[in-house]
Amino acid sequence: MTAIRPFLQLCRLPAVFTALADIFLGYLLVHVSFLSGHEQSPVDFLLLLGTSACLYLSGMVWNDVFDRNVDATERPNRPLPSGRVSLGTAVMFASTLMLTGLICAVIVGRNTLIVAGLLTVCIMAYDGGLKRTIVGPVAMGGCRFLNVILGASSDWLRFEQVWWRPQLWVAVGLGVYIVGVTWFARTEARQSNRMHLGLATCVVNFGLAILIGWVARAPNPAVTPALFVLGVIGLSINRRLLVAISDPSPQRVQTAIKTMLLSVIMLDATLIFAKLGQPGAGYAVATAALIVPALLLGRWMRFT
Repeated sequence: MTAIRPFLQLCRLPAVFTALADIFLGYLLVHVSFLSGHEQSPVDFLLLLGTSACLYLSGMVWNDVFDRNVDATERPNRPLPSGRVSLGTAVMFASTLMLTGLICAVIVGRNTLIVAGLLTVCIMAYDGGLKRTIVGPVAMGGCRFLNVILGASSDWLRFEQVWWRPQLWVAVGLGVYIVGVTWFARTEARQSNRMHLGLATCVVNFGLAILIGWVARAPNPAVTPALFVLGVIGLSINRRLLVAISDPSPQRVQTAIKTMLLSVIMLDATLIFAKLGQPGAGYAVATAALIVPALLLGRWMRFT
């Protein structure tokens, strides 16, 4: 276990469950038989989870590969700058994860492979250079957008249908939310700028507003409880954000980031319930349960 831990830290394993929750959301919006009239093989769902997990984890590793010189100064305890994982091994690890994710996508079908390919390009563009530019947060938001669409991809749909509502609206909302999260996290390793944190908070709340607007239009009795839950999640997030803005130290900012990332799981679960209503409560609970391994692993290693 001691030998494996640096690799798990390198790919930030606890955060992968937020990506898996997106697949639950995208998949359930279009694939459940009572919603779409078409039953899909559970094997395809597992392969979609594998695609998302592998691409997400590879992105985390590539991030550290490209940022190794910066991390040597700001985060010397990370696996690469500390020497616990060599550069060559990290590159091989990231490449293997990315290739595995794309192979899973190939097995699912053409639509999934196209979306996975776009997601791969977005990941590499962000890690390889966009991260350090003004459009970095937008690129990361694009990754989250595509991850939700990945869950909705299927070869029994026409390719253009993969991008239709309801998944499109939800993917946009979560993408905007992650733009704000990424902006908030840009200087997490050092004292952050309050103005930048405040602007990022506005973007986070704009993303939440898009999701709340989508839920408010859902034509079923689950709307009221779903809106209540979204309100609670929003209050919890903003409480952490305000604390970080008042004291923009790395510890406060990183705590807020962890809260926002974990909240993705609960947001996805709430959106599933809002769309499917009472018959989908079990699916919503299963999605929300992803927070348990995320929290448990989060006690053992960092999210960011």
